[in-house]
Amino acid sequence: MALQDDPEARRLDTLWSPIHALTVLGDLGSFTAAAQRLGLSKAGMSQRIADLERSAGVPLVQRTTRSVRLTEAGQQLVDSTRDAYSQIERGFAQVKDLAAVPRGRLRLTMPVALGRQIIVPHLPAFLQAHPEVKLELDLSDRLVSLAQEGFDLAIRHTGHPPETHVAWPLRPTRALLLATPGYLARRGTPEHPSDLAAHDCLHYLRPGETPAWQFRRRDRGTAGAQAPHVTVAVRGPFSANNSEVLREAALGGLGIALLPDFSADVALARDELVEVLPQWQCVGAFGEQLWAIRPYSPHVPRAVHALVTYLRETLGQKKTHQRGWVDGRSG
Repeated sequence: MALQDDPEARRLDTLWSPIHALTVLGDLGSFTAAAQRLGLSKAGMSQRIADLERSAGVPLVQRTTRSVRLTEAGQQLVDSTRDAYSQIERGFAQVKDLAAVPRGRLRLTMPVALGRQIIVPHLPAFLQAHPEVKLELDLSDRLVSLAQEGFDLAIRHTGHPPETHVAWPLRPTRALLLATPGYLARRGTPEHPSDLAAHDCLHYLRPGETPAWQFRRRDRGTAGAQAPHVTVAVRGPFSANNSEVLREAALGGLGIALLPDFSADVALARDELVEVLPQWQCVGAFGEQLWAIRPYSPHVPRAVHALVTYLRETLGQKKTHQRGWVDGRSG
């Protein structure tokens, strides 16, 4: 009997999409998130899983009031088909890249302040130059899982990008200690990091961390590099988990703020803020490099390549030290 006349084969043909939906549901653990990832309504997502369970004859998903997880049978089905779907995705991406121009949808994620101040102002020109590319931008300070949540690229402010991902350097950054001239005139200018203990300090809020800033001298040469760090416990009237908000608090004269340079450039240029303890470098507060990061894959889509190249050129990073650029491997 010909394959196209086999009722079982025809029935399996209708299940490829529900099986993929089950894989996404297993990764995200939420019908709502999986439906958003696949461009479905929540009801449509539930219907696909129900159809799959009816065809399989066994429960594939265990639902509770708070969570969704796969049953043993559901996990077995996902484990046995995941590699096939990944291969299909890779193959389709390679076929799309045969086009002469970058095209397709790119999903990006990046921190709120970083995205607003550094990346977003440059995106209109990129989209005008590449009209076949569509960008979906998620601005969130939450550290998302790129692979599980379907993001093609993340922009991160870190000193150590994950070794399991492809990482391209975009531009160096540094942390600056800043205050208004009026605050310093009123409270005095610190001459050593230990002086900060007597000042109002505006701290970047991170859950579970004790407010403390660590410094080392900016002296050139071996002696400066080996100089011991100075750690200062700080306190003040205000803290926040957003550098733009801390900058505005500093501009309001509330105290001395520790900010990434990209949050302070405009205020510094206007002399609205001045640098405090410029001979000292704050260590560990923010990353020292902006990176474009994506999950490892042997093939980098043409649209991703185009966006990373554009950001590197626009942000002024020379095309050297291109980590993972040629073959998609980090390291």
